[in-house]
Amino acid sequence: MISKNFVKNIILRDRKTFYNDLELSNSNEINENNNINLIADFTEYSPLHNGHFHCMKRAKDEVPESIFVAIVPGLFERSGRGLPYILPREYRSEIAISLGADIVVEGPPMGIMGSGQYSLCLAQMFKSLNTDFIPRGYKKVDGFDEILKRINNGHGIAPKPYKIVDLENGEIVLKGKLEEDNYVIVSLSKSLKKINFDFKNKFIFVERITGVSGTLIREAIANDNFDDVQNMMPKETINVLKREIKKNHCPLHNSRYDEEIINNANNLSFNELKELNLFNDKFAEKIIKIREDKSFNDIEDVKKAIVRGFSTHFQNRVLSILETNINGKEVSTYIDRYPSVIRVLDYKNKEVLNLFQEKIVNKNIDYF
Repeated sequence: MISKNFVKNIILRDRKTFYNDLELSNSNEINENNNINLIADFTEYSPLHNGHFHCMKRAKDEVPESIFVAIVPGLFERSGRGLPYILPREYRSEIAISLGADIVVEGPPMGIMGSGQYSLCLAQMFKSLNTDFIPRGYKKVDGFDEILKRINNGHGIAPKPYKIVDLENGEIVLKGKLEEDNYVIVSLSKSLKKINFDFKNKFIFVERITGVSGTLIREAIANDNFDDVQNMMPKETINVLKREIKKNHCPLHNSRYDEEIINNANNLSFNELKELNLFNDKFAEKIIKIREDKSFNDIEDVKKAIVRGFSTHFQNRVLSILETNINGKEVSTYIDRYPSVIRVLDYKNKEVLNLFQEKIVNKNIDYF
């Protein structure tokens, strides 16, 4: 069973890291004459399953003489959906290296950001890494091939309400909404265009494989019984999961720093609440009004206070924001300076680390 202190210590440790990073400025330079090909793959690896492994192998096969860098989101261990990861990032990184990644670097604190904010951070990370190729898994649906074609031609594509628009000419490329993997690709192209990063012919699009169920994998980890998912994950992933379950470091995906969430919901002032990232006056007023009648006693009480009409993702992000107590101005400054440090979580060997350092030429390199 995961101890409350284990989760608490992660949040407190990462708050300290966040504020240390906030004091730094992006010191990245671009090495125009560098001949090393760098593949940068953003992925959460929660946990690393056969779909992730397939994407990694395809990219490495297409660009065999290269450094494969996995960007694994880190601070606060919360996903873009605001949910806790199954494993802390050091173990997710360990698995990635064991399966073929050369370097693992820490990605942005996704759980406390809106999707546009963390997409911008990821775009800036790709630029700072001097990235040559970006592998992305996608789900094949009618009309999406045209979007992929335009992105590989360097077009920024923007998701709008119920339509997908080519930013180069304003054309509506597709009507309706996109599923999550496909939405991430489109959103990333928009962010890359915004920061003037030339991504023409840099994407390696890999069609998502079938036979992998995130729901079944999470159930297997929660029950410490992998019989039904042996064929969905590499053995290296399963071995680390079993090891960390025995050490009570996993699974984390249902664990939060409950005390801090409830404490902040009950005690932050109106001004402190409204200044939290993704909060506003209306939301802060609602929390104040509810707690005047009755204090928040548990997480479910806090969930009920979240304005109706928002997505489940927003609800979970709010919990993560209350858990970390970081305001919107601080997040904005963090994004403007991101990545103020390239934090290496793990690496294959010293030789590949030296090649990586030569490629990115960043003065601020840190090690987890």
